[in-house]
Amino acid sequence: MSGNQNYINHVALVLDASSSMSHLSRKVVEVADQQIAYLARRSEELDQETRVTVYVFANTVECVIYDKDVLRMPSLKELYRVGGMTALLAAALKSQRELAQTAQLYGDHSFLTFVLTDGQENASHHCVDAPTRDQRELVRAVAEMIETQQDNWTLAVLVPDQMGKREAMRCGFPKDNIAIWDATSTQGLEEAGQVIQEATEKFMVGRTQGIRGSRAVFSMGAEAVNKDTIEAAGLTPADPSAYQLIPVAREAAIRDWVVESGHTYRTGGAFYQLSKSEKIQARKQIAVLEKKTDRVYTGPEARALLGLPDAEVRVKPDHNDDFTIFVQSTSVNRKLVPQTRLLLMS
Repeated sequence: MSGNQNYINHVALVLDASSSMSHLSRKVVEVADQQIAYLARRSEELDQETRVTVYVFANTVECVIYDKDVLRMPSLKELYRVGGMTALLAAALKSQRELAQTAQLYGDHSFLTFVLTDGQENASHHCVDAPTRDQRELVRAVAEMIETQQDNWTLAVLVPDQMGKREAMRCGFPKDNIAIWDATSTQGLEEAGQVIQEATEKFMVGRTQGIRGSRAVFSMGAEAVNKDTIEAAGLTPADPSAYQLIPVAREAAIRDWVVESGHTYRTGGAFYQLSKSEKIQARKQIAVLEKKTDRVYTGPEARALLGLPDAEVRVKPDHNDDFTIFVQSTSVNRKLVPQTRLLLMS
């Protein structure tokens, strides 16, 4: 594909409109409208074309907006009405099947769908949009569809609890494309909107790095780091004489361990290995280590490679067989985790 192909994103919101959502219905419209405004702004800034589709589902699944230019989107105020049960599986199937009929000529097309639900599937087997009446068959159909989607498709779901997460995994959703939100309050919905926005930001920035789809849209994209994406991001390895990797043998404060290992501590020069979920500030530098060669890649491109926005964001270490992620420490007391490594930049 030639380098001047334009990026075309097809972003879909598939929104639960069952009766239990009625206490949140005003907020759903507000959060969806905010997401669309944000998409419009980022599309212009990143020079990507974004087309939005909206489905609402209760007893049936209805497409209320189809593949419309994000810069011309109406508010969902008149389009989101609640009432009925939760035909979640039918909504997942219908939305993806219909979107798959969208033309993908000329341009680098990518599909990103967020399904938001506050409850368990309970209506698809009665739903006219479902391909079968058998519940088990429906689960299998969704799993098979997700399994066979092309690499430029990303399907994510927000569920209300651990039970919802288990159900979603049973339906074949990749575990890092499932997020849990607090469906009991408008505050919870506000936070869900934030999660969708961060995931979208990561997706759109990733597009410019040559990433076409993700199976870890809600986590830090360590699984998306590979040789191709490193090249696409224009990363070059740091000079081996400019850094050292120090094994961490026991729990210790970062400055103490650097000094104890016979080195000089310089604020901002030490990077700890990401080993648990945590918040990373916009100013923090990231380094990516290739395990096989101990090559280290740093700089703003390393942040972009992982799809991190220029804002504080919660990240978790994905398991990646080839790469390890290090985060700059600006605190002298950061506790190091035994059996990890410390990256010291000179």
